[in-house]
Amino acid sequence: MATSAQSIDVVATAQYVAMTTWRRSGAPVVTPVWVARDGEELVVISVDGTGKTKRLARGGPVTLQPCSIRGVIVPGSPVVEGTGRVVRDPEEVKAVQRAIRAKYPAARLGGIFQSLLPFVFGRAPRAGIRICF
Repeated sequence: MATSAQSIDVVATAQYVAMTTWRRSGAPVVTPVWVARDGEELVVISVDGTGKTKRLARGGPVTLQPCSIRGVIVPGSPVVEGTGRVVRDPEEVKAVQRAIRAKYPAARLGGIFQSLLPFVFGRAPRAGIRICF
């Protein structure tokens, strides 16, 4: 597994990244996600209470590798290993959202719709995932 700064840069600039977390049984779970750089860490935004936030609730290993929107790994792409940490503090979640929105224009558009949806459907709380290397 590669954890060089160059490999982290490749992952940080990828459009989609396969994020692997592990169940207590040791079984890997791969989820395609958007990822952005925030300082020295990479960040992911998620609905709180999903499997990935539950698996990383106490911190845990994470691997990241560039992939397609459907999670198909890009051949020959680097794999980076890190430690994931879930953040729920509203200011920390906002910082993660800012990093994601800076990289992904669709996230900015989605943020506008999300601000309107609570009036119709309610709002699922968000959590940030910070990955350090």
